Amino acid sequence: MNYAVIIAGGHGARMGQDIPKQFISVYDKPVLVYTLESFQRHPLVDEIILVCIEGWQDMVWAYAKQFGISKLTQIVAGGDSGQESIRNGVYALEGTAQPDDIVIIHDGVRPLVEPDVLTDVIRTAQKHGNAVTSMPYNEQIFVISEDDPNTTTQYIPRETLRRVSTPQAYRFDILDNGYHRAEAENIGMEGSNYTNTMMVQLGVRLHFAAGSDKNIKLTTKDNLEMFKAYLRQDEDEWLK
Repeated sequence: MNYAVIIAGGHGARMGQDIPKQFISVYDKPVLVYTLESFQRHPLVDEIILVCIEGWQDMVWAYAKQFGISKLTQIVAGGDSGQESIRNGVYALEGTAQPDDIVIIHDGVRPLVEPDVLTDVIRTAQKHGNAVTSMPYNEQIFVISEDDPNTTTQYIPRETLRRVSTPQAYRFDILDNGYHRAEAENIGMEGSNYTNTMMVQLGVRLHFAAGSDKNIKLTTKDNLEMFKAYLRQDEDEWLK
C-alpha cells in the first residue's frame, strides 16, 4: 500500500488573506483540492490522509464529495507546527499501515505536483526505504562573514547543493520509528524542521528523487499569481 499524508494544518499568515491559504479558491476550486486531485489521479496512490486545520474538517469532506476525492479516508487534526502535523498524520496510520508500506508526505499548498515526480519518489522509496524530491541549485551561494555581515570571503559550490521539497516518501516502519525516537530524544522536532531534516539528524541517509520547478509552494500572493499562470498555460491538463 502507498499512503499519502497531505499537510494542510497551517494558517498561512504570509498570504495575508482572511482564510487559510489552502482554502483560497482559484477558478472556483480551492487550492487544496488541486493538490488532492493530483494524488487521487495517480495510480500508485492507494489512500489519502489529510492533516487539517481545526474547524475545516467538515468543509474538506464536502469538497471531497464534490470533486470526487474518493481516496481520502482520514482527516487528522493538525499540530502546533508543521512537524507536529506530520507526526499526527504518521501516527494515524499506526495499526493500519504495514512496515514496508510507503508513506508520501506532501504540502497541501504545493498543488502542481506532476505525475512523473510522484512516481519517481514512490519508486525510489520502495527501492531504498526513503526518497526526497530534489532539484539542482542554480544560484551562487555565499557565506556571510562573521566580522562583517555585509561582506563575504567564502562561497559554497552550487554543484554540491540540492534543493529539497515535497513530496517525500518513506517506508512506514522507518518513518514511524523515526518520529517516536525524535520525540523521545528531542531531535529534529523544533522550529522549521521537517521530516527530511529530522531523518538526517537521526543519522538516516536520504536518497534523491526527481523534482520539478513547477512544484511551487503557495506562500505569498506572488506565488498564487504564478500558480494561476501555470493553470492558464496548462488548462487542458489541470482544469476540468
